[in-house]
Amino acid sequence: MGIGFLAIGFQPKWEDKDTPLLPMARFGIARKFFSKRGSLALDVMHRTCTVQVNLDYSSEVDMVRKFRASLALQPVATALFANSPFTKEKPNGFLSMRSQTWTDIDERRTGMIPFVFNDSFGFERYIDYALDVPMVCVYRQKKYIDCAGTSFRDFMAGKLLSLPGEFPTLNDWENHLTTIYPEVRLKRYLEMRGADAGPLTMLCALPAFWVGLLYDEVSLQNVLEMISDWTSEERQMLRDEVPKTGLNTPFQGGLLKDVAVSVIKWAKDGLERRSLEESVYLNELAEVVATGVTPAEKLLQMYNEKWGHNVDHVFEELRY
Repeated sequence: MGIGFLAIGFQPKWEDKDTPLLPMARFGIARKFFSKRGSLALDVMHRTCTVQVNLDYSSEVDMVRKFRASLALQPVATALFANSPFTKEKPNGFLSMRSQTWTDIDERRTGMIPFVFNDSFGFERYIDYALDVPMVCVYRQKKYIDCAGTSFRDFMAGKLLSLPGEFPTLNDWENHLTTIYPEVRLKRYLEMRGADAGPLTMLCALPAFWVGLLYDEVSLQNVLEMISDWTSEERQMLRDEVPKTGLNTPFQGGLLKDVAVSVIKWAKDGLERRSLEESVYLNELAEVVATGVTPAEKLLQMYNEKWGHNVDHVFEELRY
């Protein structure tokens, strides 16, 4: 059929106006809602591509530990997997344009949610957060209804303006949670959201990276001890700077690359303790930190050299 999939984090050629849109009512409501809440909101909806890993937790305590570790390390994952350096056929000045777009879309439902690191954090605190995030739509009688701006807390009280006197179902709550987009999202599992889409070797590396860190007690504790003195301001700085400077982001007297070296070692050790021969999937990340060259920087090198400044070659280089 001549159809392929492009393993990249941001559409390298098309502008927003050129992007074909799915004819879905929910997306139409979402476009209307988010277009008023950030200059890059429609870029997020129309031109980005991520790959995510969902990991289990066994208890509330386990969730909190894994949430904190993974949220603090999302900028490290963003740097390692950065793979979106082109916009409108030219370098865009970022290593992860996909990640950058998420910095300018409705801050009430995105970002590094610092309350996760408060001593009181648990399921109830996340629920309180989600209850106050403005709703986008609700599904009734086989159609989506615009309820933009009303909180789920209002819905719980029967005060949804578009459905006065009606109360939510569990399905309404689950749908609402899908409209919240922090760097790590809590559902019945933890969703890692920091990585660009990339080639097969990187797709395999991503779950290996997180499983090695979060499913092994020694590695998880190593991460928690390392991040214990990171301030909220430092975590936010990494989130803000990494899309542009990647592993070369200055951090605590060194570079983020130094953190990545330790983290990849712990991930490898964690996988090897599982004795399932999984650590081979981290080889690609080991090369990234050894050379300091991320997938995005490889693409930029090819663009400037053998591609002759013609971005069309990316469709062959990264085609599935």
